Amino acid sequence: MLEARNITVKYGVRRAVADVSLRLAAGEVTAIIGPNGAGKSTLLRTLNAGIRPESGEILLDGQALNSISRRAIAKRIGVVAQEAELRFPTTVFEFILGGRYAWATSSAWGWETARDVEVAQTVLRETELEDFADRLMTELSGGERQRAVLARALATEAGLLLLDEPTANLDLAHQAMILALVRKRCDTRQTSALVITHDINLAAQFSDHVLLMKDGSSIAYGSSREVLTPELLREAFDVNVLVDAHPVSGVPRITPVHRSLV
Repeated sequence: MLEARNITVKYGVRRAVADVSLRLAAGEVTAIIGPNGAGKSTLLRTLNAGIRPESGEILLDGQALNSISRRAIAKRIGVVAQEAELRFPTTVFEFILGGRYAWATSSAWGWETARDVEVAQTVLRETELEDFADRLMTELSGGERQRAVLARALATEAGLLLLDEPTANLDLAHQAMILALVRKRCDTRQTSALVITHDINLAAQFSDHVLLMKDGSSIAYGSSREVLTPELLREAFDVNVLVDAHPVSGVPRITPVHRSLV
């Protein structure tokens, strides 16, 4: 479990995150939504110890995050960032296999075990990338690369996933596939997942909790029915929306309403 208590992050004098709290429990998906510049990505990087908060505390399974080594964090938290850094050419399979490196017992060449290879091959299948295993990451489309980045995070077998726009650049079918895969990982392995997304309807469909942010602050935090209301969404996005029930799942369904039609 990961818990953030009253986290504040500053860039100079500007508060990028202001007194935000949340709790990521086993088996649950939490979505973060909000307009650009709301502090969503900064919060995610802080939860992975990439940024040190000015105030507040972050606990990973009851232990202060800043007291845990980077290697130990990498075993327990899998991350999908908006931009995956590639320092040298690598195949898709090698890139995904790299997600297992935190578990390596030796730094020697050929560190991977049969178990590491098995895990990498499994997530290749799960993310529908088997046909791309030998292709260079630099040769992939944006959507294919995004799936490879998620596959690498899944290969860590971490109990916590922090995913920054994991469905960016994906077509409709692969958006649903990726979030269904994350949801299944949480349901079957008691993984916790935090997902930043601009697609409010996907957030409603796949998440247990929603954190709505604006200007670094939390506007609302709770179930999709509690958070995804016309009033709160108007406050965050300055747009009128129609909220009704999805005809199949019953979760909130959001439709923007252009001012000229109101």
